Amino acid sequence: MGRRVLVTGLATFWGGRLAQALEDDPSVDVIIGLDTKEPTVRLERTEFVRTDESYSILARIVRATKVDTVLHTFLVVDPGAAEARRMHEINVIGTMNLCAAVSAPGSAVRTLVLKSFTGVYGSSKEDPTFFAEDTPRPNPPRHRSELSLTEVEQYVCDLGTDDPDIAVSVLRFANVLGPDITTTLTRLLELPAVPAVFGFDPRLQFVHEDDVVRALRFAMDHRLRGAYNVAGDGLLPWSEVIAMVGKRPLYLPPFATDVFAGAGRWVGIPPMPPEAVALLKFGRGVDTRKLRAAGFTYLFDTPGAIADHVGALRLRRTVGESTPDYRYDEDVEAFFRRSTAVLTAVADERH
Repeated sequence: MGRRVLVTGLATFWGGRLAQALEDDPSVDVIIGLDTKEPTVRLERTEFVRTDESYSILARIVRATKVDTVLHTFLVVDPGAAEARRMHEINVIGTMNLCAAVSAPGSAVRTLVLKSFTGVYGSSKEDPTFFAEDTPRPNPPRHRSELSLTEVEQYVCDLGTDDPDIAVSVLRFANVLGPDITTTLTRLLELPAVPAVFGFDPRLQFVHEDDVVRALRFAMDHRLRGAYNVAGDGLLPWSEVIAMVGKRPLYLPPFATDVFAGAGRWVGIPPMPPEAVALLKFGRGVDTRKLRAAGFTYLFDTPGAIADHVGALRLRRTVGESTPDYRYDEDVEAFFRRSTAVLTAVADERH
């Protein structure tokens, strides 16, 4: 028998991408996807289950489906993506329910991979040039996304300690770029003038969206244990990133930057949470040697991720979106999955 995998956050960018990659893996027999909303990408053999944001029914699903692997992508890591109460419900309460389900009697789960974010290290003037996985923060977490991620990682790590039969890995990804991803930073880079803080030129790392999916699958396949930083080689100044995108900087004042950033919507600047403002002041770098030592190789370094992102932006400006948005229809999906005519045609095609 092949692997039986459960993916949380199927309707999110990462959940959908990961499920598509798993469908191409012949060693994976069963794929279950959970979310509060319908999938946003076309899937052929992933079974979709609708749930609430806290995953209160997860224990029943884990027990009934006998999944052996859980890929937990349903976290709000972009501080501009949700208000505080919803972030806590999804991240903290959802992860608590997930850990309870994975460790409950009757669970067959032996591998758990958490998609986290290097934002857990924060951004401050006291930071080292590179954070290793075990480097302590110079200051305690104070922003809501940092607090949330710290709590989530603690629950997951405690699970790995309490039940050594379960291989628990936490992948901390740098800010992501690529052809399709949309985040607070990508929205800033698409502006005619890109916000920067006067007197600061932070150095940043990026990881390509394809390497994110590859790293999650690598952690699953190799049953990694512990925390791992994931970022492309290279630490570039924000001014150089802006130049590579072909834009000019729009300088915000160094004092009361949060106030000016919050008022930016009046001049077309997307909302910038305090975490994003801190990043544009102090930057962040992480040491990626631990994951490389485990055998993972990257397709893109930091400049390559930026270049691929820029190329996709230019292509969209020239030709527009190449494919229409996918819309999930339960009746249509049921037909393609269960129709004798479709199944027969697929079988004939394979022969």
